[in-house]
Amino acid sequence: QVQVLESGGGLAQAGGSLRLSCVASGRTRSIEAMGWFRQAPGKEREFVARIAWIGHSTYYSDSLKGRFTISGDSIRNTVYLQMNSLKPEDTAMYYCATSRGYPSSLSSDYEYWGQGTQVTVSS
Repeated sequence: QVQVLESGGGLAQAGGSLRLSCVASGRTRSIEAMGWFRQAPGKEREFVARIAWIGHSTYYSDSLKGRFTISGDSIRNTVYLQMNSLKPEDTAMYYCATSRGYPSSLSSDYEYWGQGTQVTVSS
């Protein structure tokens, strides 16, 4: 079992920044990648970004590239999401997840999920 815990959400003004953190614990040796997803009220969960521990390669949703940056520490199984130039449409619950397989943007490829951290951006 892997436990995933997110933190760092909150309220921000449009144009501001927030940094989310996520730490995985438990049976973490099988983790190959960690990713961030988000879900706004009434919408489906969408991919935000992911990082693979091999080579620390990163991949982003095209719509968020340039404003969001994912980084991480494979030794501590910790991943961060730096969010800049926030917009009201970034308001969502942000989820962190772990993957044992090839890094992917599909939520079905992630096995363990956190409870989420709420991000609210006011205009």
